[in-house]
Amino acid sequence: MPKKAEKPASFETALKELEQIVTRLESGELPLEQALNEFEQGVQLARQGQKTLQQAEQRVQILLNDTPDAPLAPFAPENDAL
Repeated sequence: MPKKAEKPASFETALKELEQIVTRLESGELPLEQALNEFEQGVQLARQGQKTLQQAEQRVQILLNDTPDAPLAPFAPENDAL
């Protein structure tokens, strides 16, 4: 049974690791079995990242929601450059 990838310390760490996996896979130099293992780990990291992003979005929605019936306003980033 394939081992599960260890949970990275942070979202940023998982993203960096996923980018490295993509680079290795895109090189086309990995043997098939190693490529499949890398792909499996990449899928796990992508799912973990998606879950982290969904949780962050929920937290933001809760923080912005003063009343239970208040509609959420779309995020509008400021165009000011520092």
